[in-house]
Amino acid sequence: MKKLSLLYLLIALIFSCTAPPKKESPPNIIFILADDLGYGDLKAFHPNSKISTPHLDRLAAEGMIFTDAHTTSAVCTPSRYALLTGRYNWRTSLKEGVLTGESQALIPKERTTVASMLKSKEYETAFIGKWHLGMDWGLKVDSIEQVGKGYAADFSLVDFSKPVKNGPTVLGFDYSYALPASLDMAPYVYVENDQVTQIPNRETIDEGEYSWWRKGPTSPDFIHEEVTPNFFNRTIQYIQSQSGQEKPFFLYLALPSPHTPILPKEEWQGKSGLLPYADFVMMIDDYIGQVNRALAEAGLEENTLLIFSSDNGCAPAAGFTQLVEMGHLPSAQFRGHKADIYEGGHRVPFIAKWPKQIQAGARSEHTISLVDFFATAAELSGYEVGENEGEDSYSLLPLLLGNTPSGEFREATVFHSVNGTFAIRKGDWKLILAPGSGGWSYPRPNDPVSKDLPEVQLYNLASDPGETTNLEAEQTEKVEELKSLLAKYIRDGRSTPGTPQANDPFEGEWKQVWFLEK
Repeated sequence: MKKLSLLYLLIALIFSCTAPPKKESPPNIIFILADDLGYGDLKAFHPNSKISTPHLDRLAAEGMIFTDAHTTSAVCTPSRYALLTGRYNWRTSLKEGVLTGESQALIPKERTTVASMLKSKEYETAFIGKWHLGMDWGLKVDSIEQVGKGYAADFSLVDFSKPVKNGPTVLGFDYSYALPASLDMAPYVYVENDQVTQIPNRETIDEGEYSWWRKGPTSPDFIHEEVTPNFFNRTIQYIQSQSGQEKPFFLYLALPSPHTPILPKEEWQGKSGLLPYADFVMMIDDYIGQVNRALAEAGLEENTLLIFSSDNGCAPAAGFTQLVEMGHLPSAQFRGHKADIYEGGHRVPFIAKWPKQIQAGARSEHTISLVDFFATAAELSGYEVGENEGEDSYSLLPLLLGNTPSGEFREATVFHSVNGTFAIRKGDWKLILAPGSGGWSYPRPNDPVSKDLPEVQLYNLASDPGETTNLEAEQTEKVEELKSLLAKYIRDGRSTPGTPQANDPFEGEWKQVWFLEK
């Protein structure tokens, strides 16, 4: 009997030694995307910022900051497309500008998104906030063409009682609570899981200096001042609901703020001593602190990757010029602002916190892009990216884990301005395929001064971060090198290694395509 006991013990020891180690649980992922927040607005990125952001500063101290992070575009719709798809926005039919509240869906249901990818890997997925990627409204007429274009759309032809098609739930989100577009673009309704929560029964408009929004149909439950708090409160409730759940979750909180209308709650008004924009940023910062606290109280903080960034730079409508005069630089040392091809248009704050894996106080100076979120989520979840998925996305996971590559993290990065101007960055060199800003700062497109300027701009950002000295005449070989690389990226339908892919069909000529023919 004693021999049998010893035998059983030996067998147990053998199996305990050879049993595979317990599989690591994949992290929860939360991506919080601010709207029109400048690189220089946070002290973690610009110590001379005059806006108090203690909670975001703490997030940065507890996690990792990327000092050279960028959006793919200097305006919101294109950047949001790239974030979710891992593909440059200019590969779609949207070659300039942004969508509006009545625009049709930009992302086809066949396109893999971060949400559909993570859902296939057993994640619960949720979207809360500003969508601004188009959705197909139910109509009282037979064709979307009858609804109208631009901000003067005839919303009387929209049947708000019908389900919305091709919104977030079709693209992989199990739950969705969406504002269709920007907070200053009608219709002013919430769309929860493809259904408007309340039918619009009034029209609203505001013409304040900072709080303005366009006239349009508004639901009884839609109060502009409460939209940002509502999204944060629902985010906190969602986090609380995930406590103790077996499945990991992905939550994308897409804020409509501090974009116009600039609507800080009463208790935050005047707190900054600057302008309402700064008050609004302080309010958002406080809510970020509440989200962080909710994660800790739910027992989810340790294994949650929380990312905070912005969809482009600070906007002129925030009172950009006045803020600069008051000593606050929303773009820090960089040139330009929202809409521009200059750094102020697309260089943004980027913070990642994951206590289980990311070293507190870490910092990376590698050039990254929001388009890289797709490949990062894929590597985190064990998803194998196909040839026609995430064509422009590189995984940030090695950088997050402190495995710094010896060379460049990504070969090159492409940017786009509001009017479709291209720029490409490789190492310290940035080539702009236009004589001016391509946006809203001087020299604007079609400004008479542009005819006397070189047709391209080349800057060395290491020695000239403010993009003040155009070196295109002295560095002709570098100009041609970057032109050729950008042309290759465009023609190949991808900028990552792999089989060339097709760009989306487009009727018309690409803006700035002239350089492809030279």
